[in-house]
Amino acid sequence: MTPEPLSQKEIEDRLAELPGWSLDGDRIGRSYRLGSHFAATALVVHIAQTQEELGHHSDLTLGYNTVALSVHTHSANGALTDLDFELARRVEALAPGHGAE
Repeated sequence: MTPEPLSQKEIEDRLAELPGWSLDGDRIGRSYRLGSHFAATALVVHIAQTQEELGHHSDLTLGYNTVALSVHTHSANGALTDLDFELARRVEALAPGHGAE
């Protein structure tokens, strides 16, 4: 079953519950700054594991000490769905205390 796209109001309400995340076109995204390249790489591995568990994947970028995510639901024609916000919530649980870029 294809996930249902969220309304603009639902997107805004859900973003309000995810400090540091923002809407960029048809995607939500966030960047994290970590203490080292190793810490950033470890976060990427944890995010990748979470994405596999959900069966939902973001565009994930690793920098020297940064990690950036951008996500939308391909199977919903690129719209934002509950899956995107569930992934964002799980990533936030993995990366508490890491400031936004």
